[in-house]
Amino acid sequence: MTRRSFRAAGVGAAWLAAIILCGCSAGAVPNKSSDARPTPTIPPGGVWLRGAGATFPSVLYNEWFRLYQLKHPDSVITYEAVGSGEGVRRFIGSNVKIEEQVDFGASDAALQDDQIAAVAAGARLVPVTAGSVVLAYNLPDVTDLKLSRIAYVGILLGQIKNWSDPRIARSNPGLHLPNLTIATVVRQDGSGTTFALTKHLDAISESWRALYGPATLVNWPGNSMRATGNEGVAALVKQSLGSVGYVGYEFAKRAQLKTARLENRAGQFVGPTERSSTTALSDVELPDNMRLYVSDPPQIDAYPIVTLTWILLYRQYPQTRTAAELRDLFKWCLTEGQQYAAELGYVPLPAQIRQRALQALADAEASTK
Repeated sequence: MTRRSFRAAGVGAAWLAAIILCGCSAGAVPNKSSDARPTPTIPPGGVWLRGAGATFPSVLYNEWFRLYQLKHPDSVITYEAVGSGEGVRRFIGSNVKIEEQVDFGASDAALQDDQIAAVAAGARLVPVTAGSVVLAYNLPDVTDLKLSRIAYVGILLGQIKNWSDPRIARSNPGLHLPNLTIATVVRQDGSGTTFALTKHLDAISESWRALYGPATLVNWPGNSMRATGNEGVAALVKQSLGSVGYVGYEFAKRAQLKTARLENRAGQFVGPTERSSTTALSDVELPDNMRLYVSDPPQIDAYPIVTLTWILLYRQYPQTRTAAELRDLFKWCLTEGQQYAAELGYVPLPAQIRQRALQALADAEASTK
């Protein structure tokens, strides 16, 4: 079988004008149609900041933008959680509709050099938060499920097909695992969550690396059930007995789904707590290009699948006011806004990453003066 690594193409400076989508229901797959939505009311002298992209951080972004608007009523911020791939497409901005245009994008997969080169106005990447990708499962009588690397790679490759498989049972002595077919739930849209998961799988599995590699879109093996967005995956896992799917931890938490403890590089089975996820980022430094992937953290108590998520800003904006408001907004997110991350299931950025991100915003401000 040949390697299939489908990366979401980018073309986008765009967005359907929707006042902050305050958390789609986990009970239904979100409707991502391109039907135009009402333009928000902009106060006299105010500014409208339009964004679109990743679903992974959308719960936190919605809360951030709501709180920021309370303190800055002249700023109207709208964000459409359409997935990282679509967000990048709109941010790059080639052949997008007027109603899809954006002032900022959002992606859990950092822009690559060729994508940056395609942005006529230039691009800056600013990480603003982090989160954990979890394997959520629906086995009513099974709690505290542990999945070894052999087990969860085998499940996602379609090689382990039943919950009673010895490769799962070996890590769960005394736990009754049902003789039940495993149904994997995966993303059907270009996804940064998929990229974070497959970046990890690429780091730990030669089999995965040979067949797929890291990608925002995967031609998943077997009869996987497909859904759109983290909300869609969580909803499908919740209603499908025997299923397991990958989602951002915050979506599993909101949908009250059980999540597996995963074997990390040190051989420990670790769950996605604030501490274990923060530990995974504790010893890393953000490079000048702002691309940082922690594909397989070495710490003994680190959760193994943790990712940064990036805001995408242009280097040049037609309106100086827009550029200034965006810098103020994301400076607030990187400072005061960090206190809201953990309670919503995200990971506050460690100090060394936060300072580098703030410096990137300061450099952007200096370059426009």
